[in-house]
Amino acid sequence: MSTDTSASTRRDHSPISGNAIVRVGPVNPTVAQALLENYASLVLPDAGAQREAFLAEHGSSIRVAVCSGKIGVDTQTMKRLPNLEAIVNFGVGYDATDVAQATERGIPISNTPDVLTDCVADTALGLYLDTLRTLSAAERFVRNGTWATGANFPLATRASSKRVGILGLGRIGAAIAKRLEGFDCEIHYHNRSEITGSPYTYHPSATALAEATDVLIVAAAGGPDSAGLVDAAVLEAIGPKGFLINIARGSVVDEPALVAALQSGSIAGAGLDVFASEPHVPEELFAMENVVLLPHLGSGTHETRADMASLVLDNLRSYVESGELVTPIS
Repeated sequence: MSTDTSASTRRDHSPISGNAIVRVGPVNPTVAQALLENYASLVLPDAGAQREAFLAEHGSSIRVAVCSGKIGVDTQTMKRLPNLEAIVNFGVGYDATDVAQATERGIPISNTPDVLTDCVADTALGLYLDTLRTLSAAERFVRNGTWATGANFPLATRASSKRVGILGLGRIGAAIAKRLEGFDCEIHYHNRSEITGSPYTYHPSATALAEATDVLIVAAAGGPDSAGLVDAAVLEAIGPKGFLINIARGSVVDEPALVAALQSGSIAGAGLDVFASEPHVPEELFAMENVVLLPHLGSGTHETRADMASLVLDNLRSYVESGELVTPIS
């Protein structure tokens, strides 16, 4: 998706009215309120006959769609919006949207980069510490009264001075690396290509990265290109003393292979903020004390969500007024 003028500038220069803007799925409350109060925008029904009737009546008049990264504008919905000009996405990830179709039709997509980088990186660090030091399990050990019986909590793994591999050294990956430097960790990474001038050690594949490190942190973008990138071979390369942290997208990790690796002890543990079929989590993971499970809260702070909402509305306002998105994806 290009970010040049031709891709991010409105083709139809006629004014965009509220009935030409549609909200697809639930979005941040601030965004939802602004869509209603400032634009009198439409809301696409979730499914069934109401959705079909809505698309039949309004589909051809819709020019802008506003959605969350979780819901997106999928293949069939986009096909039913023949005059769609732009997609305004709440979230840095946009893999739920049919990017290939949008590219083919010249429909630019915006996201909310940068504003959530710090909070997602903070969550990754929290997962890293919790998983290696088994902090959540230790908290349960106290809360359920086991400590009071005189039992000793099992020893954990040192979190400092580890060799940490970051799969996807983008904005968020780099912010995670910066934080881990404070723990005297040795940083390695894998991207599609080596980053010129990076102070970290590059590896040509995810498997090579896993083999060279003690902890693999997944920070790669979601989407078809990265689906199943962390497969059984990568998990085997992590090894029985190694850990996996996933702060990216559930689709990046082969979830059945991860469950099997944890069950067999092929890896030492995992910290997961994302899953393949959210909000559903493999039941096998619930009883595992060496696995930390979070409800996809990487950017979940009041401050970051407010910043994301503001950027979404800036993108919408800019497109309506000038035909240009503020943060079109590259």
